[in-house]
Amino acid sequence: MPPIPAPDAPASAPARAAARPAGPPHLRDVDFNEAPFLVIWETTQACDLACQHCRADAQQQRDAGELSTAEAKRMLEDVRRFGRPLFVLTGGDPLKRPDGVELVEHGSRIGLRMAMTPSGTPLMTPAVIRQLADAGLSRLAVSLDGSTAAIHDAFRGVAGSYDWTVRMIRAARELGLSTQINTTVARHNLDDFENLCALMQELGIALWSVFFLVPTGRARAEDVASPEAFERVFQRMYDLAKTAPFDIKSTAAPQYRRVVLQRQVEERRTGARAEAPLPLTAGVGFSVADGVGRAKGVNDGDGFLFVSHTGELYPSGFLPVSAGNVRTHDLVDVYRHSELFTSLRDPDRLKGKCGVCEYREVCGGSRARAYALTGDYLEAEPFCTHVPKKYQRMVERGEAEPVEEYFARRLWQPGTPPPAPLVRAVKARLLQR
Repeated sequence: MPPIPAPDAPASAPARAAARPAGPPHLRDVDFNEAPFLVIWETTQACDLACQHCRADAQQQRDAGELSTAEAKRMLEDVRRFGRPLFVLTGGDPLKRPDGVELVEHGSRIGLRMAMTPSGTPLMTPAVIRQLADAGLSRLAVSLDGSTAAIHDAFRGVAGSYDWTVRMIRAARELGLSTQINTTVARHNLDDFENLCALMQELGIALWSVFFLVPTGRARAEDVASPEAFERVFQRMYDLAKTAPFDIKSTAAPQYRRVVLQRQVEERRTGARAEAPLPLTAGVGFSVADGVGRAKGVNDGDGFLFVSHTGELYPSGFLPVSAGNVRTHDLVDVYRHSELFTSLRDPDRLKGKCGVCEYREVCGGSRARAYALTGDYLEAEPFCTHVPKKYQRMVERGEAEPVEEYFARRLWQPGTPPPAPLVRAVKARLLQR
């Protein structure tokens, strides 16, 4: 890798754009044992929203223990040692810090692809969006969880968030800045999903990232949609991806990649598809056009690194198990060599039905959801409807428990019995064989 350029005097916006990397590394050049595709930094836990599901359990005020601007710049330079991963400033709300534009400019100058996920509040004005674009931001990602203000604002806990969010998307588009929408799917908005699909097609986005709720932070296990509902949403996402002018991906639900492969294999059998199956979907616009791109097989700790507001190094924001801290550990070494991260990249370590699944190399199940619901990040994914044939044969031979019994014994909430709605979902819906 070429040396990291020194952070010298600020260049003009056109000069920075010309010097920026032309695009993401090619999929075949990405070895997730060596480098993540995606690094997310929780810049702060401060936020003016009060979201029902907030992973960060965000607060009104900033934490005195947050990384300083100087520490953040050193972290960006350490991340650059991986190559050119996509670096996302998230929160809380990154705009609650005064140095967001400065940090985007620094990351862009040293060759990182920079993105930001601000909250839908009045802090993100058209002037701020222009400053971020001039500083080198590659993409602006915003959360939109309902097709109407009533649904979205109820989820986000503040009236007006829907309107601020939509205005933010349109202002970014007017500047030619690539936009992404993140939607959290939970029980509250399942009935709104078709309306959301229609809205996405009106907003001119590059990527729709559909998050499937993980019960951590403020999110409760009973807020998670049923495994059966997950599957219905996956099928709808795949159908939409065939005609949508944007790319579609799942977050915290790698089993969507299994659905993509199953659908593509079936299409090939019927003659509706000529290409070999690939666990990525692409709309007409596809997101590589803006240099951000996609990578196959990203999962918690496997192509993914999360840095907390105080510098803790997690496999993802939904899997809050630390392998070190940027203030005391080498970020690159932690990702490449720590027991936590290496175990998450080893499919042979997976347990239960995930350990024998024919899709484990492209899926692997949500390690965050397994941890949230069983206390073990290597356990089987509780919210996947697929039961591998090999596991079925093991059950028939008496070598494994029936899946419903397996999960009923392993589901937990610290200090409490397993939540009844979740156990019912596992027994009655997930595990019909």
